[in-house]
Amino acid sequence: MTTSASRSSGSGLLQRLRPVPVDVADLLEVAEAVLPALSGPRLRVDLVRRTASGTVVVLEEHERSLRVGLLELADELTRAGVAPTHDSIAAALVAWVDRRPVTDASAATDGVAVLDWTDGRRTSVGWRVVVRRGQSALPWSPVSGSSADDVRRTRAAALGRSREVDLALRVEGPVALWSHASVPILATTVLAAPDRMLARVVAAGLPADDVHVVVTPHRPVACAGRGVAARLSGETTEASVTLAWSELADLPWL
Repeated sequence: MTTSASRSSGSGLLQRLRPVPVDVADLLEVAEAVLPALSGPRLRVDLVRRTASGTVVVLEEHERSLRVGLLELADELTRAGVAPTHDSIAAALVAWVDRRPVTDASAATDGVAVLDWTDGRRTSVGWRVVVRRGQSALPWSPVSGSSADDVRRTRAAALGRSREVDLALRVEGPVALWSHASVPILATTVLAAPDRMLARVVAAGLPADDVHVVVTPHRPVACAGRGVAARLSGETTEASVTLAWSELADLPWL
């Protein structure tokens, strides 16, 4: 039997769990103070006021553009649990701008190649060009009409930069683990140079015969013999893909 006290307690708990909405007027006030400073030589950040449809935030950088209504953005921040304070909203706006689409120019000069899921069921992986912004790695996709040569050059340059990403190598028994200190998906950059990776495996004292890798994007990359790799894959509750050394060269681009 539910008593009035327990009903009251449950109601109070729901109130505490429910996010406090970010008010559109407060968001507009913060946006007017924060967004102009985020504009630069290449990035345009504007607030476009429209009487009928409300204010719209516009981001434009080279060939990429993004338009989001302030009401929609307030809902997005509320769902993300952003506290309705000036400082929290300001930090969330900066982070939101940082997540803007990656331009072709940025991908060409700063992109690195990582492995990511090719499908929603997480059954296979492929190469993707990403650009790091702070603690995130944002994906790049060629715009419609991009030339095949430009896309190839961008991807080739990204593979080259992947070889220079600083990763930590840890050996645990028969397993070599590569990880990145702050952006987990960058651990997969080690697979951009399989021969170099194999040489480090051997230098660490592990056998080089029948090497397999266990890949879970956004997690450390494990490298071991076939039997150990199969056991690792079977023990994890997360989706993963186990690849033989020879398969690394044939992975598709996303």
